Formats: sequence, C-alpha cells, structure tokens
Amino acid sequence: MAEQITVVGAGVVGLTCAHELAAAGHRVRVVADQRPAQTVSAVAAAIWEPYDVAPADQALRWSMTSLAAFTALAGDPDTGVVLRSGTVVAHTASPDELWWAEHIPTRPAEVEELPPGAASGTVCTVPVIVMPRYLAWLLNRCEQRGVTFEWRGVDSLDSLDGTGPVVVACGLRSGALTGDDTLVPARGQVVRVANPGLTHWYIDDENPAGLTYVIPRLDDVICGGTNTPGGSNITPDPAVTQEILRRAIAVEPRLDGAQILDTLVGLRPTRPTVALDHIDVGSRPVISCYGHGGAGVTTSWGAAADVADLIAHL
Repeated sequence: MAEQITVVGAGVVGLTCAHELAAAGHRVRVVADQRPAQTVSAVAAAIWEPYDVAPADQALRWSMTSLAAFTALAGDPDTGVVLRSGTVVAHTASPDELWWAEHIPTRPAEVEELPPGAASGTVCTVPVIVMPRYLAWLLNRCEQRGVTFEWRGVDSLDSLDGTGPVVVACGLRSGALTGDDTLVPARGQVVRVANPGLTHWYIDDENPAGLTYVIPRLDDVICGGTNTPGGSNITPDPAVTQEILRRAIAVEPRLDGAQILDTLVGLRPTRPTVALDHIDVGSRPVISCYGHGGAGVTTSWGAAADVADLIAHL
C-alpha cells in the first residue's frame, strides 16, 4: 500500500501492530501521547495467560500466535522474555479444566508445587515478559523497520493528516476516538519487590481473599493484584498494597521481608469483546484493535497479525 498507515497508540498492542504492518512492507507511523514506558502495558506482570478476554475462540487463536512469538524471543536476552514454569492454583480437588490448557503442555501439580490452602493445580511453562525491557526492544525493532513516531495527543481521527488507513490501538483512549461507550477501565494494582531467588510463578484467580499472583521475572517479582471494574484512580492504595503482599506471602513465604521496589496501578481497557474490525468513523479506512482487558500482552502478536490481514484486504 502506497499510503502511509497511522497507528494511534504506543502500548504493546499499538507497537506490535506497527511492527507487523512494517514487516508486511507498509509505511507506518505511530502517533501517541504516551511513550511505551508510560502506558498500562508497562505495568503488566506480564505472563502469557488468556485472562479476562473475549471472544474465547479468537482470543485463543491470538494467544497461540503470541505464544509462538514470545517463545522464539525467549532466546534473546535483550527482549526481556524468559520461559518460566509455574502453577495455576485451584481450590477443588477436581477443578474444571482451564479453557486454554488443552492447547499447551500441562500436567497436574505435585503436592510440593501447591501453595498452602490449594486443593490442586495445573503446571505449565509459559513466557514471562519484563515489560519495560520488552517495550524498549519492540520500539527499537519498529524503528529499525522504518516506523516513525510522533509523540502528541490525538483529539479526533479527523485531526490526523493524510488519507491512509488508521489503526486505533490506544487502550482506554480508543473509546473517545471511535465513539465506543462499551470500553471501560478495570483498575489493577501490583507490587514490585526484589526477587529473593524465585523462578516458579503462581496464579490464583479463584482465591477467596482476592485475585492473587506471584510472577518472578529476572531481578524482581510482580505480586498482584486487583481487577476492579470501573476503577479509575491510578494512585496506589497503601491498604491494597499490604493486602496484596499478605496474599503473596501466603502463597510464597520466601517473599516475606522482600524489598518493595515499586507499587504500580494500571487501567485495563475492557469491553464485552475485543474490538478488532473495520469501523465506520470518518472518511478514511479505520480498523479497531482495543479492549484486550488483562490479555493485551498475551494476545498482542495474534491481534496484530489480524490487523495486518485486514489492511491487506482493503
């Protein structure tokens, strides 16, 4: 396509869309008022898990594409991607099978792989991504492919110069640009602590005390978390911080006394289903790619591939 494609947004979804469009031979620019390190993507834990995202069939397809991409990247230390084994915790002896587990190698957890209070669990090895490092790598890869960047706000799609296609991939900001009032925030708070030598992760979405996860990365561990629909306050709540740490230490006692490095809050862009399609906004072709909820990283490569396919068929 001779016309330049504009991607609005520089989080993990926007950057991955820009990367894949440039890889397909298009001229691409990214317009965003937040640099990658300022986006909600930088707050993500981030572990490959199709969490809080629909529709399930498309989310699984996107996630499997991303799984292959992240697994390949795990061999390059510059990417911040590592493969880690861990346990998805369950609170019944015979839990319902994870809806995505049949598509990757898994096994039942041994007793010693379960945290206190867990009845059972599923062990698997998946990518864990150090997001600040990964976003910097992805930005650099985009620049190497000729993607240009304009760091400014976009009040409306009509304010963008040119007539080429636009990809709206700016998280919560996407709703204002497309007139989509189904896109709402879900507040997530995490605590980043120094890693005392952990490599095994735990996810306990069903914890009666609240959403709980312990994700060892390289030098740190992300402890979570919350997923509060409609929450919009990005100031960390000290009481929530202490509750997150209490739950995390109950799962992994070696975290007791770990140095707190940071407390982070991000607003996940959620809607009933991911918006990825042609949309009728203005006089130029517009493609939506937003509303990935808690699975923006997990679905990023697959969703970007679908965006590139839609562009190819304009």
